Amino acid sequence: MRSMGLDVGSKTVGIAISDPLGWTAQGIEIIPINEEEGEFGFTRLKELVDQYEIEQFVVGLPKNMNNSIGFRAEASIEYGTKLKEQYQLPVVYQDERLTTVQAERMLVEQADTSRKKRKKVIDKLAAVVILQNYLDSAAN
Repeated sequence: MRSMGLDVGSKTVGIAISDPLGWTAQGIEIIPINEEEGEFGFTRLKELVDQYEIEQFVVGLPKNMNNSIGFRAEASIEYGTKLKEQYQLPVVYQDERLTTVQAERMLVEQADTSRKKRKKVIDKLAAVVILQNYLDSAAN
């Protein structure tokens, strides 16, 4: 089953997909959105869903460190609800606490990239981490 991982922010959504067997995640792109104006990138998302024959979404859930649900997590849940309505595909939520920190650390350690360049790819890499964590936990 092919899954799509999403790192949802207020201005961008990082996109990753799994391989057809559901073992590995790879980053695809970052879709610009505008949460305040109700622009969620669904046109481009639909193209990717069709192109990669996606069967489910894995949405990162940015819980607070004390495991509570804050504003950003509520926004991610709302985005997931819209995905379910729009595409009639299952949506699962993956705890994403510290995934952006983990992704940034990976970029710093593995590549000599400037902060500006890291900012352009961090959401995509965070989506990869979210999806890979889900795939790893689902395999166990």
